[in-house]
Amino acid sequence: MTTMAFDASADPILERRRRIQAVASASLRRRKVSSRIAIGVCWLFLVVAIVPLVWVVAYVIVKGIPAWNADFFTKVTVPEGIPGGGVWNAIVGTAVIGAIATAVTVPVGLLCGLFLAESDGRIASAIRFSADVMTGVPSITIGIFGYIAIVKTVSNGHYSGLAGAFAIGVIMLPVVMRAGETAIRGVPAHLSEAGLALGARRATIARRVVVPAALPGIITGVLLAVARGLGETAPLLLTIFGNQYLQWNPTQPMDALPLVIYNNSSQPYADLLQVAWGAALLLVAVVLVFSVGSRVLAARMQRERR
Repeated sequence: MTTMAFDASADPILERRRRIQAVASASLRRRKVSSRIAIGVCWLFLVVAIVPLVWVVAYVIVKGIPAWNADFFTKVTVPEGIPGGGVWNAIVGTAVIGAIATAVTVPVGLLCGLFLAESDGRIASAIRFSADVMTGVPSITIGIFGYIAIVKTVSNGHYSGLAGAFAIGVIMLPVVMRAGETAIRGVPAHLSEAGLALGARRATIARRVVVPAALPGIITGVLLAVARGLGETAPLLLTIFGNQYLQWNPTQPMDALPLVIYNNSSQPYADLLQVAWGAALLLVAVVLVFSVGSRVLAARMQRERR
């Protein structure tokens, strides 16, 4: 039996592989240098982005900490010259407005996100495009829309916390929609296919399989949307009017932390400016807690599911 010697040089696949390896070896040093330069540029831009943020947060902490005391968190706003005032009325107003906006926006946004994740038709494309456009609309425009739609048209010129919640909800809605769609699309398709193979309805699969699997991403998106909504000032300027007294009724004018910061920062009195810095520090702390906490919670839930 005759055996034929295998000539590797005659194999075109092996010859092509050798040429590719030769070219890669010749350019290895250049690619390493380019990679180091690119990484260095990325680090530079990271520092450029982080340094101003850290500086702003540190400056707000230095200016705002002296205002934090028991009266600041438990007393309502007082006029200039009267000691012992606080922002309890603004804290309550911010919490009530944020809670109403979240309670209405999250279910609607998640339903829209689920629809966008399950459909790629013209209607879904139009909704997706509208959400992207709404994300970039300036907040002052949303405030004008809330004033015309609720304060002027529905309430006949009556400012209220509901009008502010409506404006904040409009800002939060596209964020929740897109975050929900992204989280749901990240769920492996074989989970839904397994449910369909067992005869389950699509609504049941979405409620018991898809949404629980996408919960870490959904929670992250919701908390980020809440953080953005609570930090907006322009919509509240045109919808809630402000109230120096404690008000729990959302159908009446209310105060909010962004409004306290805006109004007091333009005053020439040192005590009101100090209250503005304290309210700014409180608002920054709340936004940071929501932003960082959303990522920590999502990462922990992801690890638990694994």
